[in-house]
Amino acid sequence: MQWTGVFPAATTQFAPDLSIDFAATQKVLDNLIGDGVHGLTIMGTCGENNSLEPDEKLKVLAAACETAKGRVPVIVGVSELTTPRAVKFAADAARIGADALMVLPAMVYVPKEAELVAHLKAVAAASDLPIMLYNNPTAYRVNISMDVLRELTDVETIVAVKESSANTRRYTDVVNAFGDRYIMMAGLDDVAFEGLTLGAAGWISGLTSAFPQESVELVEALQKGNMARALEIYRWFMPLLHLDAEHDLVQSIKLAEQIMGRGNERVRMPRMPLTGARRAEVTAMVEKAAATRPSAR
Repeated sequence: MQWTGVFPAATTQFAPDLSIDFAATQKVLDNLIGDGVHGLTIMGTCGENNSLEPDEKLKVLAAACETAKGRVPVIVGVSELTTPRAVKFAADAARIGADALMVLPAMVYVPKEAELVAHLKAVAAASDLPIMLYNNPTAYRVNISMDVLRELTDVETIVAVKESSANTRRYTDVVNAFGDRYIMMAGLDDVAFEGLTLGAAGWISGLTSAFPQESVELVEALQKGNMARALEIYRWFMPLLHLDAEHDLVQSIKLAEQIMGRGNERVRMPRMPLTGARRAEVTAMVEKAAATRPSAR
């Protein structure tokens, strides 16, 4: 498992009746691989994990593994209401062929730190797959604190942290506290540049689903030390990257995919497609970005 480069937080595609469109989902994933991404993150927030039934999750993962065919690693989200459900899904994911797990705190309930540690350890014990913890305190009301990370240092399969807080100090704090024990991954699009320059090994990205080539070039420019080119792309990208920090990020990203001819905007309730002024606003942003995108070099 190589934790470097761009890993789009891929969407799950739905048919008009809102059943899963497996062919369309596989096409989205295959196109992203063709555009040079370094891995796939499926069934995270953008993949609408919690809008899928248990059997659907297994089928989506199997379809993703079939599409990837070992060309890039597949990281799958583990996002469940209870610890036993999370444990079962982690074991099933290993059996089906996932390369790594992105593990969230249990949904809805806000745990005490001892409960959070117990949950994460239980999921880790369900398989030998490497694990990336998903820290998103704004969305999920749970912060994976330094004390929690300290309690998990002896769990060998927990190797990475997706940092989706806006607190860029966390990158330095984690390194200062734990050295190279945890691989840091930038997880919030509109502070991705900051995270990558502060030591993140890669980027779990929402807007890559709409603009994969620019996302890959941004990371590669930073890897090559071409700060000027990286900033040029980042500044062009920023209006769209801000969408990743909004509550309607899934609808916005799917609409952007649709405008760019890369997928459709259908979502499952309680989410609904954007309408009115918000739809017009996001559409204008995507169209402007498409018209002014940096030329490939």
